[in-house]
Amino acid sequence: MKPLSPQPLQQPRQSAGDEGVRPALAELLALRATSLGGRAARKGRHGMAGPAPSALRGRGMEYAESREYVAGDDVRHIDWRLTARSGKTHTKLFQAERERLTLVVADTAPGLYFGTRVRFKSVQAARAGAVAAWLAQRQGDRVAALRGSSQEPPVAPASGTRGVLRVLDALARWYGQPPDGDEGLDFALEQARRLLRPGSRLVVLADPAEAAAIAASRWSGLAAHHEVTVVLLVDPLEMSPPHADLPFVSEGGRLELALGSPAVRQRWQGEFVAPVESLLAALPARGASVHVLSTTDASDAWLQPSPLPELAG
Repeated sequence: MKPLSPQPLQQPRQSAGDEGVRPALAELLALRATSLGGRAARKGRHGMAGPAPSALRGRGMEYAESREYVAGDDVRHIDWRLTARSGKTHTKLFQAERERLTLVVADTAPGLYFGTRVRFKSVQAARAGAVAAWLAQRQGDRVAALRGSSQEPPVAPASGTRGVLRVLDALARWYGQPPDGDEGLDFALEQARRLLRPGSRLVVLADPAEAAAIAASRWSGLAAHHEVTVVLLVDPLEMSPPHADLPFVSEGGRLELALGSPAVRQRWQGEFVAPVESLLAALPARGASVHVLSTTDASDAWLQPSPLPELAG
């Protein structure tokens, strides 16, 4: 049976031009103030502002200093003794993290270029990637990006605002429309494996169905050496469709899905809800953190623990 590929008649509301349908570089730039709530990393006890800690694996784990905790830091590196003495939450920094790389992997599956509320999933992916890039810049990391393509090289790692701008430009292009030569998320993750060094931070922007198709050993291998965060892009219609007929546009014209039918609803759940549920259960066990980001959410919501989305019943 051919998989569902929803293209509802109702598109996200646009106040001007392509707003909500294609990411604008200006809106990605504006997210600089959103990441970390507009705050830069606090200075440590020795007066030096350092990068945020990560779940480093392997060598280079020498403790450097501690600083006040900020949103996005790894809670596993909280300095409990200093927290108890000062009354404020502090986190530990390690020497190896001063040269850390944050790599944004952009899934460009066709299913992401769709949305029914606020914005397309592709636009939300670009915005989440921008938040990750600005976060990396604030925490002193170099930042890079890539998509699943053997024709287009990755955005090379660079530090500071220059590195972020290169990544934002790529995200705006990749999520403006489906790029040519997409070779899939698994291909992109293999590229990432070759590029990353132990202790790097990996942020994966993914369609749930594509992420669910990745072998468990791939996630385990990456998480064994890097801090892996997977952001799953969803639309409210996918997670909680109405119990009614839903009009769609297909290649053959207009059609309606009878979502009040148990059989149709079961198939819908298998296509859209089941991959999300599977990943929420499996990825933490593989050492990766996973966040569900709806098109209606704030684009930095994935930085904080959030309640699970309302799933179809």
